[in-house]
Amino acid sequence: MKEKLIMIPGTLCDHNLFKYQTEGLKDLVNCHVASNNNASNLKQVAKNILNNYSGSFSVMGLSYGGIVAFELLRQAPERINKLILLNTTHKAPTEQTKINFQKFIGMAFLGEFNKITKDHLLDVMLHPENAKNQIVRDTVLNMSLNVGVDGFYNQVKAQLGRPDSTKDLTNIKCPTLIIVGKQDIVCPLVLHEEMNRSIPKSTLNIIENCGHLSTLEQPEKVNNTIINWWNNN
Repeated sequence: MKEKLIMIPGTLCDHNLFKYQTEGLKDLVNCHVASNNNASNLKQVAKNILNNYSGSFSVMGLSYGGIVAFELLRQAPERINKLILLNTTHKAPTEQTKINFQKFIGMAFLGEFNKITKDHLLDVMLHPENAKNQIVRDTVLNMSLNVGVDGFYNQVKAQLGRPDSTKDLTNIKCPTLIIVGKQDIVCPLVLHEEMNRSIPKSTLNIIENCGHLSTLEQPEKVNNTIINWWNNN
């Protein structure tokens, strides 16, 4: 019986963030994409995922999805078999992050929600070459519209209330794969190197020509990395 892999998207993202992985990994695992915007409290978001899926499973989280993964491990480490962290952070939100999100929430409730991704996030998240790819751009923009204002509010409030997970890294006992785009400026390489040093059974893989949304920017490289690691762990 194939392992369940619970995929958790990032902010302003939905199941389409993992569309290439759902297809590319289907012979390896049973892929499920969890909701990340059904509560505005991080503990509740994680609790909902634990309640929605029975037994043990593996977890893959990108960006905010990785933040949710850390909370899952705090609540039920015995249920997590393998962990895949992509383009994420274990740190508490910085003051600048808080300022940025407060600005975006203001825009959202003032009727400028569509401008957040299009004018402020898209070219920051993507590697410059990948930002020219219209399919990628359209996917990112459509995901944000699917999440909507209320979902975005829940995502932001939940992650702004997150704890610093640094102290939890050494307690992660399951095999862990860490993937980062070399040119990710949202969650840069240095954060992933720190996670790799602190998580006992971890492997770090750096993907070239890749920004923050690695699953969309370099799907084949991400899939091959996961398959090779999975088969050896």
